[in-house]
Amino acid sequence: MSRSKARSWKTLFIALVAVLTISMLAACGKKDDNKGKEAANNGSSGKVVATYEGGEITENEFDLELRIMKTLQPQMAQLLEMDDFREFLVKQAITYEYLSGKADDKAQKEGKKTAEDQLTAIKTQMGDEAFKQMLDTQKITEDELKNYMIRIFTVVASQTAGITEEDIKTEFEATKDDYTTASVRHILIGLTDTEGKERSKEDALKLANQVKAKLDKGEDFATLAKEYSEDPGSKDNGGLYEDALVTQWVPQFQEKARTLKINEISDPVETDYGYHIMRVESRTEKKYEDLTAEEKDMIKNLVGSTKLDEFMDKDLDKIIKKIDLPKVENNTETDNNAVTPPASEGNAGTDSQGTSKESGNSGNAGANNSEKTDGNAGNTK
Repeated sequence: MSRSKARSWKTLFIALVAVLTISMLAACGKKDDNKGKEAANNGSSGKVVATYEGGEITENEFDLELRIMKTLQPQMAQLLEMDDFREFLVKQAITYEYLSGKADDKAQKEGKKTAEDQLTAIKTQMGDEAFKQMLDTQKITEDELKNYMIRIFTVVASQTAGITEEDIKTEFEATKDDYTTASVRHILIGLTDTEGKERSKEDALKLANQVKAKLDKGEDFATLAKEYSEDPGSKDNGGLYEDALVTQWVPQFQEKARTLKINEISDPVETDYGYHIMRVESRTEKKYEDLTAEEKDMIKNLVGSTKLDEFMDKDLDKIIKKIDLPKVENNTETDNNAVTPPASEGNAGTDSQGTSKESGNSGNAGANNSEKTDGNAGNTK
């Protein structure tokens, strides 16, 4: 597996932990003595697929890991059929098993409490029946999910224990563009018309320029968006994405959202979805003192994740004795290591490296990885 793939997948799981910590599904866990192992094996050890210093992972345990991933992130189902990704997953499982076993009592207690709190929040938000149905779909018990959550949150607690306020501030300053928000109104002229027929780039650009001319003459943006825009996520709202994280959008859309003068109407901006006529109505560059406690915790977790990166890059191979995963037949890799979104998400395609703050945006505005991106706002996954 290439180093670039490993890092992109590690980033995806780092983001996964951050997203689930502050939203509906929390990905985490710690082994509670041998109870977690027994629950995972359902009384049968199964074939050993990996051995490492001080432990092993059986086929049953790894299968449980895959089912939990499918439960928490169903859009990752295609990745879970890739041999390279499965190898990364088993290495990640080793990492969390090994590091959770090395965590001190304070980290273990904190990890257990966080996991229990998050599990309660999940059940409250989903409702008992929906929560049970979610678990039943992948044949997972509540205790198995809880143990998984405890294991990962314990590692998170251990890795973030020494991080100071100054460390968090330094990381924020280096990545503060990720927290810029903007209210952007746009009209998308897509490469497929409302009847599902393909439209050439030339025809799309011609129509986009015609709409731009109407705007230049003073016609109302919201009215024209409702008439012409083919972004289902914003059309009915007059093309508006309000106070949205700029990082969620695809690069071309994102660049205009960052640089376009306030209330200036752009020339057509090309993305994979077609041509966007954009108007930035407001833009806010967040300062450190504006961060919420939740955002600071998220940054703290991301700083801690660099320690996991370093461990997996420099130390993990030293403790692994053998990996013997069965190959997956007829597996294919997605282009650019992308996770293909479910059909219901349209062309949201958000970037897994984006921040996990929910903007509530959906559509084809070119978003990069938000939990709620349904449509063609240019979202890149």
